[in-house]
Amino acid sequence: MNAYLQLSPTNPALIGLAVLLACGLGAWLFVTGRILTGGGAAKFRRSVSLAVKSLWLHKLRSFLSVLGIIIGTSAVISLMAFGEGSMQDALADIKRQGATNIIVRSVKPPDDSATANRSFVTSYGLTAKDLSRFSTFGDAISRTVPIRVQPTEARYLERMSNARVIATVPGYAEVNQLEMSRGRFLIDADEHEIKNVCVLGSEIADKLFPTEDPMDNSVMLRSMKFTVVGVVKERMPTGGAGGSQAAEEYNRDIYIPFRTSLARFGEIIFTRSSGSRSAEKVNISQVTLTVDAEVDSPTGRLKVQAVGDEIKRMLEKDHYKRDTAVTVPLDRLEEAERAQNRFTNLLVLIASISLVVGGIGIMNIMLATVTERTREIGIRRALGAKRRDITMQFLVEAVVQTTVGGLCGVLLGLGMVFTVPVVWKLIAGSALPAKVHVPSIFLSLFVSIGVGVLFGWYPAQRAARLDPIEALRHD
Repeated sequence: MNAYLQLSPTNPALIGLAVLLACGLGAWLFVTGRILTGGGAAKFRRSVSLAVKSLWLHKLRSFLSVLGIIIGTSAVISLMAFGEGSMQDALADIKRQGATNIIVRSVKPPDDSATANRSFVTSYGLTAKDLSRFSTFGDAISRTVPIRVQPTEARYLERMSNARVIATVPGYAEVNQLEMSRGRFLIDADEHEIKNVCVLGSEIADKLFPTEDPMDNSVMLRSMKFTVVGVVKERMPTGGAGGSQAAEEYNRDIYIPFRTSLARFGEIIFTRSSGSRSAEKVNISQVTLTVDAEVDSPTGRLKVQAVGDEIKRMLEKDHYKRDTAVTVPLDRLEEAERAQNRFTNLLVLIASISLVVGGIGIMNIMLATVTERTREIGIRRALGAKRRDITMQFLVEAVVQTTVGGLCGVLLGLGMVFTVPVVWKLIAGSALPAKVHVPSIFLSLFVSIGVGVLFGWYPAQRAARLDPIEALRHD
């Protein structure tokens, strides 16, 4: 069964069904006279009882008259459920890609010619001290993933390829949604024991091992052997978070333990380009902080933004050279949420049209009923019935029809929400996410009752205004 439709004591579908049963029980007690005693209540109960009997005597006509209400109500519930499920699925994908993350990067400051002349090595960026200070946020940050990027050459026997060595921790794979094709990713033991192990990207693995299995073979990185323990599945490169970070290649990366990088390669990163040679001292290239989004708000917007602002203020105190940058990638999530609101409003509008059409059908049937029962109306007026009694009689009939149609529509809509994803998966072979939208159940039911009042009022008034004498003459 679809993950959104797992049954539990707090499942929205069960809550909706419980409410429907409660409404049905209350209606039965009301009609049978077990609640609400008194002259007005008894007269109202008789009107409801007559309306139900009239519906039961003309089953086909009653069914056709409420068919529009049934379709409209079920359309509201099913469309909202499938729309909510699809949007929640899309929002979950965006969140997994980093919407609740804070990206803190080391940024090379503008060249200072005087400083460059005095020192060959440029020192900037995040340090181990900054990393330890991030832990002061406590439970607000659920995961901290530092990385250190070093361009280098990877060799195996006579084969050679340019690569990007990513020194990181095991949580990197989860943050970036990396999947393994062979072996494993980095584990805590690799980090604690400072092991010379590595995980290859798919493109690097194909270049160095075109016909061989890379597992347990050794790759040379800066004249040091690193044992291959895993190969990452091919993944499409992505742009940097917030549009300010360099694109992530993934397939050309080689992953090694973070502490192993510091121990084997030191803190200075050497870069050669166009015959020149430069050196940079960067302890940490980037830190990805995952904020616990469920603490303050469902989407985590306030929580992430607040933590991001605090991190900016913290770094500005020590990094006077402005050699760090903080990115809070919430733009995509906020845009997706705005799209969800527009999509939800559109679905409600489309589904409401069905209810209006159903209400027009109710009005047509009620007008025909008034014409058929003109003589009955004249007899009741002659026996002392007042205009308000005639109005109540026909208005109650209209409301009973739309209420019964609404209840049937709710059951049909919930049935569609539970059965369509299963059938869709059997036919199309793909999942169709659906999430029961509880407000739509009550909204559609109340609107269907309101449609009965709105479209039943005119036929009821028309019946009440008939002249008793002319009504008695009607054949």
